[in-house]
Amino acid sequence: MNKRQLGRSGLEVSALGFGCMGLSFGYGPGLDRAAGVELIRDAFARGVTFFDTAEAYGALNEEMVGEALQPMRDQVVIATKFGFQDGDSKKGLDSRPERIRAVVETSLKRLRTDRIDLLYQHRTDPQVPMEDVAGAVKDLIAEGKVRHFGLSEAGVEAIRRAHAVQPVAALQSEYSMWWRAPEHEILPTLDELGIGFVPFSPLGKGFLTGAIDQNTSFAKDDFRNIVPRFTPEARQANQALIDALGVIARDKGATPAQVALAWLLAQRPWIVPIPGTTKLHRLEENLGAADLALSGDELRQIQLALAQIQVHGDRYPAALQARVGR
Repeated sequence: MNKRQLGRSGLEVSALGFGCMGLSFGYGPGLDRAAGVELIRDAFARGVTFFDTAEAYGALNEEMVGEALQPMRDQVVIATKFGFQDGDSKKGLDSRPERIRAVVETSLKRLRTDRIDLLYQHRTDPQVPMEDVAGAVKDLIAEGKVRHFGLSEAGVEAIRRAHAVQPVAALQSEYSMWWRAPEHEILPTLDELGIGFVPFSPLGKGFLTGAIDQNTSFAKDDFRNIVPRFTPEARQANQALIDALGVIARDKGATPAQVALAWLLAQRPWIVPIPGTTKLHRLEENLGAADLALSGDELRQIQLALAQIQVHGDRYPAALQARVGR
Protein backbone atom coordinates (compact mmCIF):
# COMPACT_ATOMS: atom_id res chain seq x y z
CA MET A 1 0.00 0.00 0.00
CA ASN A 2 1.13 3.56 -0.65
CA LYS A 3 2.48 5.49 2.33
CA ARG A 4 1.60 8.97 3.55
CA GLN A 5 3.30 11.49 5.80
CA LEU A 6 1.25 12.82 8.71
CA GLY A 7 1.89 16.51 8.16
CA ARG A 8 5.47 17.64 8.66
CA SER A 9 6.10 15.35 11.61
CA GLY A 10 8.12 12.81 9.66
CA LEU A 11 5.72 10.08 10.75
CA GLU A 12 5.07 7.83 7.75
CA VAL A 13 2.13 5.42 7.72
CA SER A 14 0.06 3.41 5.27
CA ALA A 15 -2.48 5.50 3.34
CA LEU A 16 -5.24 3.72 5.26
CA GLY A 17 -4.90 2.73 8.88
CA PHE A 18 -6.93 0.29 10.95
CA GLY A 19 -9.20 1.54 13.72
CA CYS A 20 -9.21 -1.20 16.34
CA MET A 21 -11.95 0.15 18.64
CA GLY A 22 -14.75 -2.00 17.25
CA LEU A 23 -12.82 -5.22 17.80
CA SER A 24 -13.91 -5.16 21.43
CA PHE A 25 -15.70 -1.90 22.20
CA GLY A 26 -18.55 0.35 21.14
CA TYR A 27 -20.36 -1.63 18.46
CA GLY A 28 -21.88 -4.48 20.42
CA PRO A 29 -20.28 -7.93 20.67
CA GLY A 30 -16.73 -7.80 19.39
CA LEU A 31 -14.25 -10.51 18.57
CA ASP A 32 -12.59 -12.83 21.01
CA ARG A 33 -8.91 -12.27 21.63
CA ALA A 34 -7.63 -14.80 19.09
CA ALA A 35 -9.90 -13.55 16.32
CA GLY A 36 -8.97 -9.94 17.02
CA VAL A 37 -5.28 -10.74 16.88
CA GLU A 38 -5.78 -12.61 13.63
CA LEU A 39 -7.66 -9.73 11.97
CA ILE A 40 -5.00 -7.19 12.98
CA ARG A 41 -2.36 -9.45 11.45
CA ASP A 42 -4.52 -9.83 8.33
CA ALA A 43 -4.50 -6.05 8.01
CA PHE A 44 -0.72 -5.92 8.32
CA ALA A 45 -0.34 -8.67 5.72
CA ARG A 46 -2.37 -6.51 3.32
CA GLY A 47 -0.18 -3.45 3.77
CA VAL A 48 -1.58 -1.64 6.80
CA THR A 49 1.14 -0.22 9.05
CA PHE A 50 -0.94 2.17 11.20
CA PHE A 51 -3.04 0.80 14.06
CA ASP A 52 -5.22 2.82 16.44
CA THR A 53 -6.36 1.87 19.94
CA ALA A 54 -6.98 3.63 23.28
CA GLU A 55 -7.02 3.07 27.01
CA ALA A 56 -10.75 3.83 26.95
CA TYR A 57 -11.43 0.89 24.62
CA GLY A 58 -10.49 -1.47 27.45
CA ALA A 59 -7.44 -3.51 28.37
CA LEU A 60 -8.36 -6.23 25.88
CA ASN A 61 -8.20 -3.83 22.95
CA GLU A 62 -4.66 -2.68 23.65
CA GLU A 63 -3.64 -6.24 24.48
CA MET A 64 -4.95 -7.50 21.14
CA VAL A 65 -2.91 -4.87 19.34
CA GLY A 66 0.18 -5.65 21.39
CA GLU A 67 0.00 -9.40 20.87
CA ALA A 68 -0.80 -9.10 17.16
CA LEU A 69 1.97 -6.65 16.32
CA GLN A 70 4.77 -7.78 18.61
CA PRO A 71 6.42 -9.92 15.87
CA MET A 72 6.48 -6.96 13.43
CA ARG A 73 6.77 -4.14 15.95
CA ASP A 74 9.46 -2.20 14.09
CA GLN A 75 7.41 -2.22 10.88
CA VAL A 76 4.26 -0.60 12.28
CA VAL A 77 3.03 2.60 13.90
CA ILE A 78 0.89 2.15 17.01
CA ALA A 79 -1.33 4.94 18.31
CA THR A 80 -3.14 4.96 21.63
CA LYS A 81 -4.88 7.57 23.80
CA PHE A 82 -5.29 8.90 27.32
CA GLY A 83 -7.81 11.30 28.82
CA PHE A 84 -10.65 9.67 30.76
CA GLN A 85 -11.00 9.03 34.47
CA ASP A 86 -9.91 5.46 35.16
CA GLY A 87 -9.88 4.90 31.40
CA ASP A 88 -13.69 4.87 31.37
CA SER A 89 -15.29 6.99 28.63
CA LYS A 90 -18.52 7.11 30.65
CA LYS A 91 -16.73 8.98 33.43
CA GLY A 92 -15.30 12.48 33.36
CA LEU A 93 -12.09 13.64 31.73
CA ASP A 94 -8.68 13.38 33.36
CA SER A 95 -5.55 14.66 31.64
CA ARG A 96 -3.50 15.54 34.70
CA PRO A 97 0.21 15.04 33.94
CA GLU A 98 0.53 12.32 36.59
CA ARG A 99 -2.43 10.50 35.06
CA ILE A 100 -0.92 10.76 31.56
CA ARG A 101 2.27 9.15 32.81
CA ALA A 102 0.38 6.35 34.56
CA VAL A 103 -1.66 5.61 31.44
CA VAL A 104 1.46 5.45 29.30
CA GLU A 105 3.17 3.00 31.64
CA THR A 106 0.11 0.73 31.57
CA SER A 107 -0.31 1.01 27.81
CA LEU A 108 3.33 0.12 27.20
CA LYS A 109 2.82 -3.13 29.08
CA ARG A 110 -0.43 -3.97 27.30
CA LEU A 111 1.06 -3.13 23.91
CA ARG A 112 4.20 -5.19 24.61
CA THR A 113 6.45 -2.37 23.49
CA ASP A 114 8.98 0.12 24.79
CA ARG A 115 7.48 3.15 23.01
CA ILE A 116 4.17 4.52 21.79
CA ASP A 117 4.53 5.91 18.28
CA LEU A 118 1.61 8.37 18.52
CA LEU A 119 0.00 9.34 21.83
CA TYR A 120 -3.29 11.23 21.61
CA GLN A 121 -5.19 13.19 24.20
CA HIS A 122 -8.59 11.55 23.70
CA ARG A 123 -10.60 14.67 24.53
CA THR A 124 -9.57 18.15 25.64
CA ASP A 125 -9.81 18.48 29.42
CA PRO A 126 -11.02 21.94 30.47
CA GLN A 127 -9.67 21.39 33.99
CA VAL A 128 -6.07 20.94 32.85
CA PRO A 129 -4.25 23.66 30.87
CA MET A 130 -3.27 22.43 27.43
CA GLU A 131 0.25 23.64 28.10
CA ASP A 132 0.47 21.16 31.01
CA VAL A 133 -0.82 18.32 28.85
CA ALA A 134 1.58 19.07 26.01
CA GLY A 135 4.41 19.51 28.50
CA ALA A 136 3.76 16.11 30.05
CA VAL A 137 3.85 14.43 26.64
CA LYS A 138 6.97 16.41 25.74
CA ASP A 139 8.68 14.91 28.81
CA LEU A 140 7.62 11.41 27.78
CA ILE A 141 9.00 12.02 24.30
CA ALA A 142 12.30 13.14 25.81
CA GLU A 143 12.39 9.89 27.79
CA GLY A 144 11.81 7.82 24.64
CA LYS A 145 8.51 6.36 25.83
CA VAL A 146 6.50 8.30 23.24
CA ARG A 147 7.55 9.36 19.74
CA HIS A 148 4.80 11.77 18.62
CA PHE A 149 1.98 13.80 20.19
CA GLY A 150 -1.58 13.88 18.90
CA LEU A 151 -4.96 15.37 19.78
CA SER A 152 -8.44 13.99 19.26
CA GLU A 153 -11.55 16.11 18.60
CA ALA A 154 -9.71 19.27 19.69
CA GLY A 155 -10.65 22.76 18.54
CA VAL A 156 -8.42 25.30 16.84
CA GLU A 157 -7.42 27.11 20.06
CA ALA A 158 -6.41 23.88 21.79
CA ILE A 159 -4.44 22.76 18.75
CA ARG A 160 -2.49 26.00 18.61
CA ARG A 161 -1.77 26.04 22.34
CA ALA A 162 -0.56 22.43 22.31
CA HIS A 163 1.52 22.88 19.18
CA ALA A 164 3.34 25.84 20.73
CA VAL A 165 4.66 23.59 23.51
CA GLN A 166 5.13 20.26 21.73
CA PRO A 167 4.60 19.92 17.97
CA VAL A 168 1.39 18.04 17.25
CA ALA A 169 1.90 15.32 14.66
CA ALA A 170 -1.76 14.50 14.04
CA LEU A 171 -5.30 15.42 14.90
CA GLN A 172 -7.84 12.63 15.02
CA SER A 173 -11.47 13.68 14.56
CA GLU A 174 -14.56 12.49 12.79
CA TYR A 175 -14.62 13.38 9.10
CA SER A 176 -16.55 11.79 6.28
CA MET A 177 -19.03 12.56 3.55
CA TRP A 178 -21.72 12.99 6.19
CA TRP A 179 -19.70 14.97 8.73
CA ARG A 180 -17.74 17.73 7.00
CA ALA A 181 -17.41 20.31 9.78
CA PRO A 182 -13.58 19.98 9.85
CA GLU A 183 -13.43 21.61 6.44
CA HIS A 184 -14.32 25.04 7.84
CA GLU A 185 -11.57 25.74 10.40
CA ILE A 186 -9.76 22.53 11.26
CA LEU A 187 -8.27 21.58 7.88
CA PRO A 188 -6.91 25.09 7.14
CA THR A 189 -5.31 25.19 10.60
CA LEU A 190 -3.70 21.77 10.16
CA ASP A 191 -2.44 22.81 6.73
CA GLU A 192 -0.90 25.97 8.19
CA LEU A 193 0.79 24.17 11.08
CA GLY A 194 1.87 21.04 9.20
CA ILE A 195 -0.27 18.65 11.23
CA GLY A 196 -1.63 15.42 9.78
CA PHE A 197 -5.31 14.48 9.97
CA VAL A 198 -6.63 11.05 10.94
CA PRO A 199 -10.38 10.78 10.30
CA PHE A 200 -12.19 8.28 12.48
CA SER A 201 -15.63 6.98 11.46
CA PRO A 202 -14.69 7.66 7.81
CA LEU A 203 -17.62 5.46 6.80
CA GLY A 204 -20.13 7.28 8.99
CA LYS A 205 -20.10 4.58 11.70
CA GLY A 206 -21.02 2.07 9.00
CA PHE A 207 -23.80 4.03 7.35
CA LEU A 208 -21.82 4.93 4.23
CA THR A 209 -21.28 1.26 3.42
CA GLY A 210 -24.93 1.07 2.36
CA ALA A 211 -25.44 -1.93 4.65
CA ILE A 212 -27.59 -0.01 7.18
CA ASP A 213 -31.14 1.16 6.59
CA GLN A 214 -34.13 2.25 8.68
CA ASN A 215 -34.92 -1.38 9.56
CA THR A 216 -31.46 -2.29 10.84
CA SER A 217 -31.35 -3.36 14.49
CA PHE A 218 -28.25 -2.79 16.60
CA ALA A 219 -27.05 -4.84 19.55
CA LYS A 220 -28.22 -3.48 22.90
CA ASP A 221 -24.69 -2.32 23.80
CA ASP A 222 -24.03 -0.70 20.41
CA PHE A 223 -23.53 3.02 21.03
CA ARG A 224 -25.32 3.89 17.77
CA ASN A 225 -28.53 3.27 19.70
CA ILE A 226 -28.05 6.65 21.40
CA VAL A 227 -26.81 8.59 18.37
CA PRO A 228 -29.51 10.92 16.96
CA ARG A 229 -28.25 10.38 13.42
CA PHE A 230 -29.10 6.67 13.77
CA THR A 231 -32.74 6.90 14.74
CA PRO A 232 -34.90 5.01 12.22
CA GLU A 233 -36.34 8.32 11.02
CA ALA A 234 -32.90 9.83 10.48
CA ARG A 235 -31.66 6.72 8.70
CA GLN A 236 -34.62 6.86 6.35
CA ALA A 237 -34.02 10.55 5.63
CA ASN A 238 -30.30 10.00 5.13
CA GLN A 239 -30.85 7.26 2.57
CA ALA A 240 -30.64 9.98 -0.08
CA LEU A 241 -26.90 10.19 0.57
CA ILE A 242 -26.49 6.45 0.14
CA ASP A 243 -28.48 6.54 -3.09
CA ALA A 244 -26.23 9.27 -4.51
CA LEU A 245 -23.10 7.47 -3.36
CA GLY A 246 -24.34 4.25 -4.94
CA VAL A 247 -24.69 5.89 -8.35
CA ILE A 248 -21.09 7.08 -8.27
CA ALA A 249 -19.86 3.72 -7.00
CA ARG A 250 -21.60 1.81 -9.78
CA ASP A 251 -20.06 4.11 -12.37
CA LYS A 252 -16.61 3.41 -10.91
CA GLY A 253 -17.13 -0.33 -10.51
CA ALA A 254 -16.52 0.12 -6.81
CA THR A 255 -18.49 -0.11 -3.57
CA PRO A 256 -19.96 2.88 -1.72
CA ALA A 257 -17.45 2.35 1.10
CA GLN A 258 -14.54 2.46 -1.32
CA VAL A 259 -15.75 5.68 -2.91
CA ALA A 260 -16.29 7.26 0.52
CA LEU A 261 -12.74 6.41 1.57
CA ALA A 262 -11.20 7.41 -1.77
CA TRP A 263 -13.00 10.75 -1.50
CA LEU A 264 -11.36 11.35 1.89
CA LEU A 265 -7.92 10.42 0.58
CA ALA A 266 -8.38 12.91 -2.24
CA GLN A 267 -9.08 15.84 0.08
CA ARG A 268 -5.47 16.28 1.30
CA PRO A 269 -2.26 14.25 0.88
CA TRP A 270 -1.77 14.22 4.67
CA ILE A 271 -5.16 12.67 5.50
CA VAL A 272 -5.06 9.04 6.70
CA PRO A 273 -8.49 7.52 7.46
CA ILE A 274 -8.73 4.66 9.97
CA PRO A 275 -11.77 2.54 9.09
CA GLY A 276 -12.48 -0.33 11.43
CA THR A 277 -14.25 -3.65 11.02
CA THR A 278 -14.54 -7.10 12.57
CA LYS A 279 -14.86 -8.86 9.19
CA LEU A 280 -12.07 -9.86 6.83
CA HIS A 281 -14.11 -9.24 3.67
CA ARG A 282 -14.92 -5.71 4.86
CA LEU A 283 -11.24 -5.13 5.64
CA GLU A 284 -10.31 -6.17 2.11
CA GLU A 285 -13.08 -4.00 0.66
CA ASN A 286 -11.92 -0.97 2.63
CA LEU A 287 -8.29 -1.40 1.66
CA GLY A 288 -9.30 -1.49 -2.00
CA ALA A 289 -10.04 2.21 -1.67
CA ALA A 290 -6.31 2.96 -1.48
CA ASP A 291 -6.05 2.04 -5.16
CA LEU A 292 -9.22 3.85 -6.26
CA ALA A 293 -8.39 7.13 -8.00
CA LEU A 294 -11.15 9.69 -8.39
CA SER A 295 -10.77 12.14 -11.26
CA GLY A 296 -11.32 15.85 -10.95
CA ASP A 297 -14.65 15.49 -12.73
CA GLU A 298 -15.72 12.71 -10.38
CA LEU A 299 -14.76 14.74 -7.32
CA ARG A 300 -16.77 17.68 -8.64
CA GLN A 301 -19.72 15.34 -9.24
CA ILE A 302 -19.49 14.12 -5.65
CA GLN A 303 -19.19 17.68 -4.36
CA LEU A 304 -22.31 18.70 -6.26
CA ALA A 305 -24.24 15.70 -4.94
CA LEU A 306 -23.18 16.37 -1.35
CA ALA A 307 -24.16 20.04 -1.63
CA GLN A 308 -27.70 19.04 -2.53
CA ILE A 309 -28.19 16.62 0.36
CA GLN A 310 -29.03 17.59 3.92
CA VAL A 311 -27.87 15.07 6.50
CA HIS A 312 -30.42 14.60 9.30
CA GLY A 313 -29.64 14.07 12.98
CA ASP A 314 -26.82 15.20 15.27
CA ARG A 315 -23.69 13.06 15.23
CA TYR A 316 -23.60 12.80 19.05
CA PRO A 317 -26.03 13.17 21.95
CA ALA A 318 -25.66 16.63 23.51
CA ALA A 319 -23.59 15.41 26.48
CA LEU A 320 -20.98 13.81 24.23
CA GLN A 321 -20.95 16.67 21.75
CA ALA A 322 -20.06 19.04 24.60
CA ARG A 323 -16.70 17.27 24.92
CA VAL A 324 -15.52 17.97 21.37
CA GLY A 325 -14.15 20.94 19.51
CA ARG A 326 -12.77 22.70 22.60
